[in-house]
Amino acid sequence: MISLSMHMMRNQRIRRRRLGGRAFMVMSSGIRSISLCLQQLLVVAPSSFLFGVFYPYNRGALLTALVVIYALTSGIAGYTAASFYCQLEGTNWVRNLLLTGSLLCGPLFVTFCFLNTVAVAYKVTAALPFGTIVVIFLIWALFSTPLLVLGGIAGKDSKAEFQAPCRTTKCPRDIPPLPWYRKTLHQMAMAGLLPFSAIYIEIYYLFASVWGHRIYTTYVILFIVFIILLIITAFITVALIYFQLAAEDHGWWWRSFLCGGSTGLFMYAYCFYFYSAQSDMSGLMQTSFFFGYMACICYGFFLMLGAIGFCASLFFVCHIYRSIKCE
Repeated sequence: MISLSMHMMRNQRIRRRRLGGRAFMVMSSGIRSISLCLQQLLVVAPSSFLFGVFYPYNRGALLTALVVIYALTSGIAGYTAASFYCQLEGTNWVRNLLLTGSLLCGPLFVTFCFLNTVAVAYKVTAALPFGTIVVIFLIWALFSTPLLVLGGIAGKDSKAEFQAPCRTTKCPRDIPPLPWYRKTLHQMAMAGLLPFSAIYIEIYYLFASVWGHRIYTTYVILFIVFIILLIITAFITVALIYFQLAAEDHGWWWRSFLCGGSTGLFMYAYCFYFYSAQSDMSGLMQTSFFFGYMACICYGFFLMLGAIGFCASLFFVCHIYRSIKCE
């Protein structure tokens, strides 16, 4: 029955008009987050194990590396956004590229301004001085933005073309009524809960280290858990998309991204539990810093895991429909 329904809907799966520029923006920002996390962990784990460069008491070096790597990954985001956008016959690639550059750093900038204002009002050392803010702005203006543009130009000029696995019909087929457990929100809950349960223990120790008084040194284990998280997210998203296609629902583009990124929502929900049950934080400054910074981190994870889910689903759909032989 599943095979028959997938044969019937074979020409409904790859619809270029269904994706649009917004999906490429979030996907490229997610791939940028993946690259950022991988490079940071690949630097942190060997350095802490061999040389002690990123010793827990030397957090300044870790934050400096984070800012530099973020700027260097701009080229990856620009190339991915422009390449995919132009492959699917997008026309306004410059606008798409600019929005890609602001999708991740925009919310981070707004959150930083609010938190720095709170720190200045409380007159604490957490407030960044004006000189440091200028340096961060120069890194963004002189390194991040040019690399984003260069990556976008390289992606636009790439000769790769998107090869749909089958011919797409002009009129989309009506999607039949679906049961409640096949709705987007329910699938997001299922797709996010399982990967979150795999990293729950590691998240507790990370939170206790960042927001408590514990010291976190097992970066190698953290790297392994991160890779496991990516693999679980890809497999679960592909499984859900398979059952969605079997139910003759061809609107899998955005759902694959939302299902993959839903783990970030579970992480932010865990922040409320940690704040109320595991921490001693109180007051406006501590509360705003905790939820503000964690919102940025969970937002990055949402984009990153959403990109994993979308890329895995796209590869899966193209593979299975290239393998199907029309009778």
